[in-house]
Amino acid sequence: MAEQILVTTTENIPGRKYEIIGEVFGVTTQSKNAIRDFGAGLKSIVGGEIKAYTSMLTDSRDQSIDRLRQNASKMGADAVVMMRFDSGSIAGDMQSVVAYGTAVKFID
Repeated sequence: MAEQILVTTTENIPGRKYEIIGEVFGVTTQSKNAIRDFGAGLKSIVGGEIKAYTSMLTDSRDQSIDRLRQNASKMGADAVVMMRFDSGSIAGDMQSVVAYGTAVKFID
């Protein structure tokens, strides 16, 4: 059911009317591991993309959207509008990603 929740970065959904339910979010926090840190240290010497970190952040983003959809579903929402991401570091070795937006219910 949650996977059917429409998530959009726009304020309006063309052709749909809806009422606002409230704010909704999905968050995840991932930690780096020693192997990733070692590889990142080596990569920082020569430059370039650190693929292990890119993968970790991509997974974190996907997981935060999944959790956003689950929370919206629990609220009885049909969609989430104005979805945004935010991220930050915690204690230097953890990365938190949050997806947030406004849960809405279709009225047409």
